[in-house]
Amino acid sequence: MEPRPEVRVLEPYRPGMSAGDVTPGNGRPVVKLASNENPLGPSPRAVQAAVDALAGAHRYPRPLADELRAALAARHRLRPEQVLVTNGSDELLRLLAETYLRPGDRVVVPHPSFSVYGRVAQLMGARIEAVPLARDGGMDLPAMAAACQGAGGRDPARIVFLCRPNNPTGGVFGAEAFAAFLAAVPGSCLIVLDEAYQEFDDTDFNGLDWLDRSPSLIVARTFSKVYGLSGLRLGWGAAAEAVWQPVLKVRDPFSVNVVAQAAGLAALGDPEHVARSVELAREGRDFLRRAASELGLRVWPSQGNFVLIDVARDADEVQSALLAHGVIVRSASGFGVPTAIRVSCGLPEENRRFAEALRAVLVESG
Repeated sequence: MEPRPEVRVLEPYRPGMSAGDVTPGNGRPVVKLASNENPLGPSPRAVQAAVDALAGAHRYPRPLADELRAALAARHRLRPEQVLVTNGSDELLRLLAETYLRPGDRVVVPHPSFSVYGRVAQLMGARIEAVPLARDGGMDLPAMAAACQGAGGRDPARIVFLCRPNNPTGGVFGAEAFAAFLAAVPGSCLIVLDEAYQEFDDTDFNGLDWLDRSPSLIVARTFSKVYGLSGLRLGWGAAAEAVWQPVLKVRDPFSVNVVAQAAGLAALGDPEHVARSVELAREGRDFLRRAASELGLRVWPSQGNFVLIDVARDADEVQSALLAHGVIVRSASGFGVPTAIRVSCGLPEENRRFAEALRAVLVESG
């Protein structure tokens, strides 16, 4: 049985390695700094709520995660109808593609950035237009707006994806540039703003504040990063209710399980854990920047819980060499940056292990 042509050419997603994939020769614990996870783990309140929820696992979950939906709306001064809870933000991105894209539609994405934007568009047979980032690693919003407009006989773009802070660079854009972007993008184009790392951002930009200015704006968020719930797959989005109405026809009715719903609700109720997680990430970000700079390496300015470091040599080889030291990072070659590695902010000892290992690898490779 032949799959659809779009599926035949789709490359499988390549996630970061897990600690269980590595056996370091020195016997020290493996340090994983590859997937932008929270090294503190989830809030103890979220863990307890997840355990308690297992007793009700024989019952189907609330289809729309009503309690969590209401809590998110109250936290962010939204109406519950503006909020959609999903099985990770990846499901949210896929649902938007399945609902709104037709074969041949144009989709504008930043490059390099999160590969799922292009994957969900490609799955639906859309045409992808990748726009290079600005030099600081953020979106080139004027260029992206121009790509959306469809000049030269092209149709306007159907969806444009933005990522702030951008993965893998950590770059951001400002409010003035975003306001000009919203004004320039055709009203028929959905604007998907992925803010997976928003909590780590030192600036005061918040995509949710812009929802009332554009009926086509969708803000995607996740519980995988600052809340430390990557393994439970929990995300959410905010948009005008009219955006979600057709999406609800496509969405699986029970995609967010009872354990994830309970853990997410409890995580929202532990702001102290969030604050500790943010502070740890910012301290780690500063340490990793200094460590790379001391080695004479370029570091992209980042507002995420990670940094992108240009190691000035083959990133895949550096990643492999670091594995021998028991340190897992992410080669950015898959993002289209073949000489850079993306390093997540870990615990202080983990960050030091990485710095020591990177210095040793660079010395070994000359």
